[in-house]
Amino acid sequence: MFRAILPEGQIVCERYDRTDDGLELYNGDDEFVAFVPYANLHALLDDDVYSENERSIM
Repeated sequence: MFRAILPEGQIVCERYDRTDDGLELYNGDDEFVAFVPYANLHALLDDDVYSENERSIM
């Protein structure tokens, strides 16, 4: 699972596709969830990041 971190919050998705203008996010059923322009994207994190003990990630 991935988390797209935005100024307004987070969007959880199973997979994503990169486009010229941003990311297309999809759920586990391969349904489109959201389009996030790169200008609004703070980070895209794999959920494995949250299990690590590195404070700088949080």
